Amino acid sequence: MENFENQNTEDHSSIHLDKKEEQFQSRIDMIELRASLDKVKVEIGKVIVGQESMIEHLLAALLSNGHVLIEGVPGVAKTITAKLLAKTIDVGFSRIQFTPDLMPSDILGTSVFNVKNSEFEFKKGPIFSSFILIDEINRSPAKTQAALFEVMEERQITMDGTRYTMDEPFLVVATQNPIEHEGTYRLPEAQLDRFLFKINVGYPDLAQEISIIKNQHESKNEDKTEVVNRVITAQQLKNYQHLVKEIIVEGQLMEYIAKIIVNTRENQFLYLGASPRASLALLTASKAFAALRGRDFVTPEDIKEASYAVLRHRVIVSPEREMEGLTADEIIRQILEGIEIPR
Repeated sequence: MENFENQNTEDHSSIHLDKKEEQFQSRIDMIELRASLDKVKVEIGKVIVGQESMIEHLLAALLSNGHVLIEGVPGVAKTITAKLLAKTIDVGFSRIQFTPDLMPSDILGTSVFNVKNSEFEFKKGPIFSSFILIDEINRSPAKTQAALFEVMEERQITMDGTRYTMDEPFLVVATQNPIEHEGTYRLPEAQLDRFLFKINVGYPDLAQEISIIKNQHESKNEDKTEVVNRVITAQQLKNYQHLVKEIIVEGQLMEYIAKIIVNTRENQFLYLGASPRASLALLTASKAFAALRGRDFVTPEDIKEASYAVLRHRVIVSPEREMEGLTADEIIRQILEGIEIPR
């Protein structure tokens, strides 16, 4: 009789768990989102070999509606990957090549006098698009870079007292070369802070290098980018961005994020710590990484994965430690290891 009661209790328990699991699975439907992003990866993979981390972070930024700065030596597929990502989404695309003589009006637009009606008309610049690729952003002086402040943060520009709002979605992906410094201008901290991510792109490994060479040989100089198809509409992307905002974050994980950010301000190896904007960026990015994994809740691993790209451009290593070869990524790793992970 006792065994029967135990078995009966276990049956009720399993039924309760099944119902609970069913409720858990139906909280937010992430199936379509993940399937669409997998299609994007397949399309980009037709051309790009490796660089999985860069692609993952670009997709996370896309879901977060945040801007990205990609840094890497020439030839590691920074620009082509951004162009291919834009091609998989049915939105407007603009590419702006930053040069030392580029003026703010070349980006934002300018007022032109119309002889017919004797009035000035505003001619929109290339920034009026949905997906903006800025190549070599550190090639232009501070005056031109400052023209991006308002549009990147507030998704609008103000010209001649008139406000012009950007269409959604609106994403800026900028590239820069960390090696060549002649003829370049360091990005102001205020502008760096407007980028959700800074992605460092390294060299491919041996197997990937061999695949790149083979692909180039077999393509017979054909333009492989032509085989990349649009797989997401603008409306779908906006829906996914709204869906990501609904992802669940437990209270102890919000506290975990706060501890990481506060630790950057108290760290003896850092001259400058992260601002509250970094806290919000880390929260948003963690939700995006959870969505990429098909989950409707954030885990500590999502936060740790997002931390490097969110923080590396928002903190400044003290000059003494920088001379010793200590990097921002190494300090971020030490901070993450020193904070207890919520259970």
